[in-house]
Amino acid sequence: MSLWRTALREGAVTGSLASLLSTAVLVVAGRRQGGNAVAPVNAVSHWLWGDESLDAERLSWRHTATGYLTQHLASVFWAILYSLAYGHRREAKRLPQAVAGAVATSAVASFVDYQVVPERLTPGFEHRLSTGAMVTTYAALAAGLVLGALLLGRRR
Repeated sequence: MSLWRTALREGAVTGSLASLLSTAVLVVAGRRQGGNAVAPVNAVSHWLWGDESLDAERLSWRHTATGYLTQHLASVFWAILYSLAYGHRREAKRLPQAVAGAVATSAVASFVDYQVVPERLTPGFEHRLSTGAMVTTYAALAAGLVLGALLLGRRR
């Protein structure tokens, strides 16, 4: 199987798990910190809808669906890049290597999100959550990548 085909397949699996876990953290943290579970997810849609997304507190197709889809696609994007760089290898499907690769990928994603891209393309949830909750969100992204790698390793 070609490297790109492998990366797309593995990225879909690991990125989806990473998306689900990181979105769950956004929902729980939003509820605990701001009393609104969907506000951090809505904020992710600010790249499309602007600052109104940062204040949106209701479940909606416009903000919530766009925010979740954006979070999901970003997670899959990072999972594909990880698979292309290293994750496609057999040894990357073992626990220590999977953790190391996932943590590195999550750290790079955070760096790019907050140091490289323009503000309009930042995740947006930083406007609704504490730094600790943001770190936990990126840790959940890494956890999803690890779970995906281990799952894919078992299937081999």
